[in-house]
Amino acid sequence: LSLTAKGAEDLGRIFFFAEFATAVAGWVLEINPFDQPNVQEAKDNTAKVLEEGTPEGLADGSLIDLLDGLAAPGYLAVMGYLPYDSAVDAAIAELRAAVIAKHGVATTWGYGPRFLHSTGQFHKGGPADGRFLQLVHDAEDDLDVPGQPYSFRTLIDAQADGDLQTLRSHGLPAARVRLPAGDLAGAISNLKASV
Repeated sequence: LSLTAKGAEDLGRIFFFAEFATAVAGWVLEINPFDQPNVQEAKDNTAKVLEEGTPEGLADGSLIDLLDGLAAPGYLAVMGYLPYDSAVDAAIAELRAAVIAKHGVATTWGYGPRFLHSTGQFHKGGPADGRFLQLVHDAEDDLDVPGQPYSFRTLIDAQADGDLQTLRSHGLPAARVRLPAGDLAGAISNLKASV
């Protein structure tokens, strides 16, 4: 669906339409899209990781164990704390197709941390049908966050840690795969053997 605005004075109508559609979708999914307590919980966990470091015992888990017994109405959410890249997108599409073919379930894909504000509340506060695969890597390039005592890589790693912690604290199955630096798409393609 696409809407055409009839000038600046028409933006109110489009905003109303988008908010109404969001409310209806939230009702269908049994979540309140305007209240994101679990997104805030993940933010709080991120802040704690930035202050205290990664909590002891936050193990990666196993992709094979994560997918064991996966069946509808379950779904697999793939959450990539990775750089935006068309080769990564293509490899993820192949991985998702392999999961769909073997397990017959829906899959989702999002780049982190931005998915936290689109599907993050559904993941943690919606029906407990999801299984969550977090893909992370060690970036070769890094920059300091202006005015903060940490870098962007540290911040992204903390967001990944905070989200993984939050998912697991809600009893949701979640595993992390750390991809080697370099050929990320190739490393993702290699994961198909584990589905």
